[in-house]
Amino acid sequence: GCERSAMQSAVFLALQHDGGRMERGGSEGEEAEKGRMKRTIIKDWKTRLSYFLQNSSSSSKMKSKKVGKHRTYFRPSPEEAQLWSEAFDELLANKYGLAAFRAFLKSEFCEENIEFWLACEDLKKTKSPQKLTSKAKKIYNDFIEKEAPKEINIDFQTKNMIAQNIQEATRTCFSAAQKRVYSLMENNSYPRFLESEFYQELCKKTPIARAARGT
Repeated sequence: GCERSAMQSAVFLALQHDGGRMERGGSEGEEAEKGRMKRTIIKDWKTRLSYFLQNSSSSSKMKSKKVGKHRTYFRPSPEEAQLWSEAFDELLANKYGLAAFRAFLKSEFCEENIEFWLACEDLKKTKSPQKLTSKAKKIYNDFIEKEAPKEINIDFQTKNMIAQNIQEATRTCFSAAQKRVYSLMENNSYPRFLESEFYQELCKKTPIARAARGT
């Protein structure tokens, strides 16, 4: 998961922090290359972000008819984006922020963490016993069991406890694992997200689209 991306993140951050030095001593060729890389990073983010926003939008269309609900899918104001740095919950509670964070985790190859957290949140809202059982089994098969396609990084004892509780699934049978994954994201991925090029662009007055075109 996230551990595999440590080197990638280090390179990514080095790109940002070396900006000032390159302006003074770098050649025009280096500046052009840095500009190209920045535009590529932002373009990749936008592609992933639009996918997650479309996903989120389509899944909630049928659930709510509130006027103005769709506005949350538009680019936030710099002031709104800056709120996300105040608390991890602020980021997760915002549709655009959540989609942006998912896109970031995908770039770090640990998107299974947020997907598991979202699946657990969905399970908590499930009222039908039949749906509850099938959703719990799917979460277990996808994220918990050994060699699961999106296996999350939790301790053996927690896995064992879930394996026992899954026989009589409840809305809270993944609570311990969800807390562990939440803490993992809050302490590792969330600070890196706040330092990312993409988030820094959201907090600026200049639109991302213009930066991506290099104008």
